[in-house]
Amino acid sequence: MMVAGPWARRGVLIANPVAGRKDPALIDAVIRHCSPLVAELNVVLTSGSGAAQATARDCVGDADLVVVVGGDGTTREVASGLARAAGEDPAADLPAMVNVPAGTGNSFYREIWSDRPWQEVLSSSLSGAGPRLRRVDMARIRETDTLALLGACSGLVAEALITAARLPELAGRDRYREAVALTLRTFEAYPGRVLVDGTVVHDGAAVLANVGGGRYRGGQFKVLPHSVLDDGLLDVCVVGGDLDPRELPGLTARGDHVGRPEVVYARGRRIVIERTDGSPLTFEHDGELVRTSASRYTIEVLPNVLPVLAPSGTV
Repeated sequence: MMVAGPWARRGVLIANPVAGRKDPALIDAVIRHCSPLVAELNVVLTSGSGAAQATARDCVGDADLVVVVGGDGTTREVASGLARAAGEDPAADLPAMVNVPAGTGNSFYREIWSDRPWQEVLSSSLSGAGPRLRRVDMARIRETDTLALLGACSGLVAEALITAARLPELAGRDRYREAVALTLRTFEAYPGRVLVDGTVVHDGAAVLANVGGGRYRGGQFKVLPHSVLDDGLLDVCVVGGDLDPRELPGLTARGDHVGRPEVVYARGRRIVIERTDGSPLTFEHDGELVRTSASRYTIEVLPNVLPVLAPSGTV
């Protein structure tokens, strides 16, 4: 029988019982798996939007581990709570975060752990002599004062989320793949402009503009293949309207869109995405639609703000 991990003395497990898989048995399984690895484990089930963020914020200084069971949205909420606590008190000792994939895309889990089973991840990361940490970047969306973990995107990726909401019969990556396919049937590029650190890198028709630290969107589309989670920069990929959007699923599955003449790829600390005809810009971050009428969004990097458990030797 496994003994309590030598470093994880007090942990908080934050679970979203209505994430993409809607499987309460998974939450119970994670609790059983963590219990012998953490000396004291407090379980909190989220009850609505913002609850996971508030819980994470409250546990700073009172826990050395946060386990998140949920999708990218729940993981982003927890990460935001920790990052905001750090912003209020730079000397705060943040707990290490690890997430168990239970959503639609699970892109953040894949960024850190690839497709390793969550049971193996918890066993290896909690049973060592000390936490193996990676301090990853986040981003702030100025207009809404929200924090993004994986990144933000306009156009096709955001509109596919609207379609995905109409596909309750599907789950996980299958749901998002089908949503993209259905969205492409009627999708049209929008008139857009993108600035990186004050320099215009694109002005014209746009299929999407993706900004962030994560390589994947929807858990499977490698939109930002050169991105590094902890380099202090935001990668941005703009797909122009001259590229047939129906080619994108295949191209981004391999990252082959980068280098195409219709695609701009850049890095910076402050990215502005706007729709130049004044209409509302369809926009999302971390798999959550931003429901405003804004036509412009500003994304700024927050470097190395979030400590997450990671495999040894990762970069």
